[in-house]
Amino acid sequence: MKFLEYTPLDRISDFLREIDLGERTIESSLEAYSCKHTGTDKRLSLSLENEILDYLGKSSDTDSSPVEFLLSRSSRKTLIYLVLTLYHMYPDYDLSAVKAHQFFTEESWDTFKQIFETYMLEASKEWLETYGGSSLLETLYKALDEVVNLSECEIYSYNPDSGADPLLEKGAIWSFSFFFYNRKLKRVVSFSFCCLSNLVGDGFLADNLCYEDGEIFDNMDM
Repeated sequence: MKFLEYTPLDRISDFLREIDLGERTIESSLEAYSCKHTGTDKRLSLSLENEILDYLGKSSDTDSSPVEFLLSRSSRKTLIYLVLTLYHMYPDYDLSAVKAHQFFTEESWDTFKQIFETYMLEASKEWLETYGGSSLLETLYKALDEVVNLSECEIYSYNPDSGADPLLEKGAIWSFSFFFYNRKLKRVVSFSFCCLSNLVGDGFLADNLCYEDGEIFDNMDM
């Protein structure tokens, strides 16, 4: 996976990297990648593929999820690209493709918009005070559309349990990670955003701060 530089994304990324709201801080990461494999990615991709095939070989129920999804070569390739992107985002984490699949959910732009407008409301107000003009969401939409053509994109969220979420381990009150993947362009944009309490002292357990909003993701399959 090769990191790609795009000026429209860079402007938003720089703004969202860290927004101090007094008692809370919003931290975000917005990055674009080409799905062209580097030397390390090739080895990791092969390892992930073998892991998936080994899992399929040991599974007797081909009608269950995630087995049914993983039987498709195209679906396996998509999953591997998403996991490779996670590796670039969190290089210190050892991620299992099969386990990661359980945490990926295919989404719509409307679902992303609902979550963004709810949890990034204060950040959006800060954007308007700083730049005026178009809203943060509108600016983000235009930037994403320029990079990955949203009309042709598949959108995925990554929602691991608290024990497998690097952002919650960091002490986040809530966190979200989305991936905008264009098969034709072979590009993926990752966008993660989380909220950290400025009142929490060192050593406070993230489990006490874990925010669960399961209703948004109920009954959604990848």
